[in-house]
Amino acid sequence: MDAKEAILSRRSVRKFLDKRVPRELINELLSAADAAPSACNKRPVRFFVIESPEVLSKLNEAGRFSGISAPLAIVVAADMKATLPRSFGEYWIQDASAATENILIMANALGLGSCWCGVYLQRSVMEKVAEALGLDENIIPFSLIKIGYPDETVEPHAGYEKSRVSFIK
Repeated sequence: MDAKEAILSRRSVRKFLDKRVPRELINELLSAADAAPSACNKRPVRFFVIESPEVLSKLNEAGRFSGISAPLAIVVAADMKATLPRSFGEYWIQDASAATENILIMANALGLGSCWCGVYLQRSVMEKVAEALGLDENIIPFSLIKIGYPDETVEPHAGYEKSRVSFIK
């Protein structure tokens, strides 16, 4: 699958087969995530790969994720000790977003399904995810990505909506 197809056919999958994702594919996902751009190349983003059914269950209970059971989850987080200083510190959010999107696109290219579950800005969800993973106070969870072999077909996007685009000449 080429990049254009991987991007345009990527959709959120919420039903997965009970089938383990091989380590080789997980490594591909992490390589894509780590290739994402990072402001001033500070690279504050951290990745937590969860295969443990017990921890996956705790993560499901952390937010509105309980209806999405996948054999694998990756939590994208940021180490606040590694962010840019002063007013530039919030750029980690863009770094984490880019890494999350790269995981989603690579999952699709590898024949996997994925679903981006938001964590950041939901204080109670952030606390529960941090507790489930045993994160220290300097690590801020951003997103929880459910990943696995899809057990549903979701139609691809038809293209961009022209009403949402302005061309400025």
